[in-house]
Amino acid sequence: MSLVGFSIRRPVTVFIFAVAAALFGVVAFRQLAVDLLPDITYPSLTVRTDYPGTAPTEVESLVSRPVENAVGVVNNVVRVTSSSRPDVSEVTLEFAWGTNMDFASLDVRERLDVVRLPLDAEQPVLLRFDPSLDPILRIGLTASGDEVDLTRLRLIGEEEVKRVLERVEGVAAVIVSGGLEEEIQVELDERRITALGLTTARVLQRLAQENINLTGGRLRDGQTEFLVRTVNEFVRPEDVRDVVVDRQGGATVRLADVARVYMGAKEREVITRIDGRESVEVAIYKEGGTNTVQVADRVLEAVNSLDERLERLGGGLELTVVTNQARYIEESVRAVIDTAAMGGLLAILVLYVFLRSLKNTLIIGISIPVSVMATFFLMYVSGVSLNIMSLGGLTLGIGLLVDNSIVVLEAIQRRRDQGLGIEDAAREGASEVSTAVVASTLTTICVFAPIVFVEGVAGQMFGDQALTVTFSLVVSLAVALTVIPMLASRPGLGSGAERPRASELGQGNPLTRGFARGSFAVFSGLARLIGALVRGAARFGQVVLDPPLRLFDRGLERLRQGYGSSLETLLARPLQVLVTVAVLLAASLLMARSLGTELVPELVQGEFFVDAELEPGTRLEITDRRLRAVEAVAAELPRVETVYAVAGTSNEQGGSAGETRENIGQITLLLETPSTREGEDELIRRIGAYIEEQNESYSVAGVDPEVAAGIDAGVDPGLQATGLAARNQRLEHRFGRPSYFSFRTPIEVEIRGYNLELLERLADQVIAELSQVEGLSDLRSSTEGGNPEIQIRFDRDRLARLGLTVGQLGEVLRTKIQGDIATDVIRDDRNIEIRLRTEEQYRDSVRDLANLNVAQEGRTPIPLSAVAAITESVGPAEIRRADGSRVARITANLLGRDLGAVSDELEARLQAIEFPSGFDWSLRGQRQEMETSYRSLRTAILLAIFMVYLVMASQFESLLHPFVILFSVPFSVIGALLALRITGTPVSIVVLIGAILLAGIVVNNAIILVDTANRLRRDEAMPKLEALREAGLIRLRPILMTTATTVLGLLPMAIGFGEGSELRTPLALTVVGGLLTSTLLTLLVVPVVYRTLDRSP
Repeated sequence: MSLVGFSIRRPVTVFIFAVAAALFGVVAFRQLAVDLLPDITYPSLTVRTDYPGTAPTEVESLVSRPVENAVGVVNNVVRVTSSSRPDVSEVTLEFAWGTNMDFASLDVRERLDVVRLPLDAEQPVLLRFDPSLDPILRIGLTASGDEVDLTRLRLIGEEEVKRVLERVEGVAAVIVSGGLEEEIQVELDERRITALGLTTARVLQRLAQENINLTGGRLRDGQTEFLVRTVNEFVRPEDVRDVVVDRQGGATVRLADVARVYMGAKEREVITRIDGRESVEVAIYKEGGTNTVQVADRVLEAVNSLDERLERLGGGLELTVVTNQARYIEESVRAVIDTAAMGGLLAILVLYVFLRSLKNTLIIGISIPVSVMATFFLMYVSGVSLNIMSLGGLTLGIGLLVDNSIVVLEAIQRRRDQGLGIEDAAREGASEVSTAVVASTLTTICVFAPIVFVEGVAGQMFGDQALTVTFSLVVSLAVALTVIPMLASRPGLGSGAERPRASELGQGNPLTRGFARGSFAVFSGLARLIGALVRGAARFGQVVLDPPLRLFDRGLERLRQGYGSSLETLLARPLQVLVTVAVLLAASLLMARSLGTELVPELVQGEFFVDAELEPGTRLEITDRRLRAVEAVAAELPRVETVYAVAGTSNEQGGSAGETRENIGQITLLLETPSTREGEDELIRRIGAYIEEQNESYSVAGVDPEVAAGIDAGVDPGLQATGLAARNQRLEHRFGRPSYFSFRTPIEVEIRGYNLELLERLADQVIAELSQVEGLSDLRSSTEGGNPEIQIRFDRDRLARLGLTVGQLGEVLRTKIQGDIATDVIRDDRNIEIRLRTEEQYRDSVRDLANLNVAQEGRTPIPLSAVAAITESVGPAEIRRADGSRVARITANLLGRDLGAVSDELEARLQAIEFPSGFDWSLRGQRQEMETSYRSLRTAILLAIFMVYLVMASQFESLLHPFVILFSVPFSVIGALLALRITGTPVSIVVLIGAILLAGIVVNNAIILVDTANRLRRDEAMPKLEALREAGLIRLRPILMTTATTVLGLLPMAIGFGEGSELRTPLALTVVGGLLTSTLLTLLVVPVVYRTLDRSP
């Protein structure tokens, strides 16, 4: 017994399975993880090594190069890059897509265990780059009033907010930054310790020795056993002041005699503000694999619970959510669901217009939610999350899944019109087209098999979408061959139909039969009730709908008649038809050259940022002052809700370990929703114009003359003359939006060579050339701006005579200038560090530096200038390497032009530049990723077409007829390219995925047409031309129906409703445009191709 026959004979079984599938789908839907995008795992690892107190040149030679040599031979490594900055080395390994990163991490760790690094270098840390490690929430803690206690604000953030949020389920880490951190400052009087013959090392040692609690063992006294403890730990700054550091001439020298001890704050590394108010940032990171939306909701509940606690603490404390990934995710997912619902309703509406049968419309209307719910269950089982890619695939599926049901139901209805009974019509009609339905479904499914060969971001992004479309089509095939025939054979929604026989409602013992009959009675009663309600509504609207429907019927009949006569004419002139189609195809391919190209459309999220950078060495206060001016202007712009600013970077802010850069900052603007690209671009233009205007007005270190005078005060006149202190600097800036796809910038030019000075000159030459390219903005070079340095070169002969070493003096200078942590104080269950260094008045200028005493304890004072030459210089801020060579990296963003056009012009300009021997260049960034993805996608398209051919050949048992059907594929290219050209949509990997999908969709109509022609020739012995004409007339209506339902189902997606539409619209446009022209040409041209290639009569 066939599947169709079984479904008709066992309706309760089919009904129960359908209900179970839908029920499981509902349960699975509630448990599916929700995220913006599929889990994109970038195949890269970063080895980070701290080497305190070293310049980039030493970091490169002593750390970066040895690490590169050790880990560069790991399997599947395709590229090794490194960045050497002051105090830190970062070596990044890029692996081939598909590499098992767990095994790669183990291999890299083994290599690192044997690498030899300097003793002062810290242990290398292996980091795995993962975009999901970005905080899902950024929360700002602010206080009211003009004078905000930033130390208290930071303490509340650490002690109150962080501790509560860390306990939230799914939270991996909570990082607090900004404000001021408590620190006990011990500032030595340089003159007094020099006069007493003391050294910083001596004071450090005494502090560590005095701040200690020890256990002395146990003592028994009578019947009591005591624990003996020495209790001498510091508990307050006064305890530190009383420490005895020396005895001279019978007199006790306490720390308070030679130093100023007070409760202060650590040197600021970062300043954060929300809408102009200084704040403390609390960044929340989620655990891997957890649901972003659920974790964010739980965190927000915890934040709400903190409000009462903060209110009791006083001071107008307030927690403000600055960024929330879950908001955009929820809006994007909701937009896709709304789009799918609108598409489904439009598909049902067009079905009613064509079928004019309430029962048939409801049958297909029921199949849609059943198929969707069952698809959710398969998504849950396979681990696919709810994201804009998987839901976009489901939206595509809704437009496609009714196609099979339409073909089956139309065949059943045609059998009914021929006079067959309701059951016989259902059985014969469904069986008649079952082979063609299976073939058309398999052709659509098989196009996704080549996705496994797609490399790069494209393969990572579209795996979920491919699975979702596949699941929905498999379910739709099952529904079309089981549920549709079962419902069509039931009289529940019809009139005057026969009642079901007892044998149809269950067999076996009376209990089973009774349960089956009862279940089916409930289902039938519910169906009749729904049918009655819908029929009532239909009758009410008949007065309004009847005239346009009659007009539609007349138009469809005229179209049918015109199609029949046109087809006869075209079949009589095959050569002219084929030449015309070839000309249209060639013209569309020529038009494709005018389309732009890009990697992935950029998402408009109602948020953008501006990265700002001043010259290296700029103080944090100066950076902050420049950012404040930009903030003030940004806050006054229309549609700006929140302005969040960060001046400086630190470890907490995501900077490299050991790296503190006071010269950079970032301003993030959160806009009112919904936001548009045009509106954001206008805001970007206005902010950029203001920054350029300010660059012209700032002259000295980016500040006003009064502040500049304060900066230059105390600076050595010789150094002032060099221009180190007072220099005309610009606020370099770069705009961007949050990105979820790639860590590369759109344009990257890499220049290779060893000589750093020549690399810098070549980079400047390339930037000058790139600045003439229209559509490029935010040009930056890795060689721009060196670090201002005070270089100290010791006289080794003098040191040897004095019994000193370079290492000893280096430690002395570090303690006196930067300071060392001597020990800490435990206060209220928190550690407060004690920092020892020289008073600021003795380390405030280069002259002070030269006068610092570097003699050992008990020796005659020796000023630094007596044993070293002190000079001012500018060293490299960063040294980059790639695959064993030094490189200069120039980056740029796009503005108003597509990636492909700009890259082509840029490549031509670079080829015109003459590079010295030993230097060359390469174009990288998103251009390289785009080429990789495009190349693999083109291969995937060819493989998809080949797979479609194989499936059709096995179904038709013919090599010729599948080839005829494949002619519908190039027909789709005409419409797809035309749709992209009209809408101004550039070609991207999203468009190419749509092209792969088209290869499987557009052949469906041709399969039905050719299958019908073959059946007429085989079963009714019709001549070829007559069979082609009759097949076209028979299948015209279902072909128009399936095309209309698919197109209208995708129409909301093509129009681009809601958040995240940038990723859905190009695919929908490609499919809709290609399907429209392919349907037209399939009806007219495929019969001509069939006639031409099939030589049989």
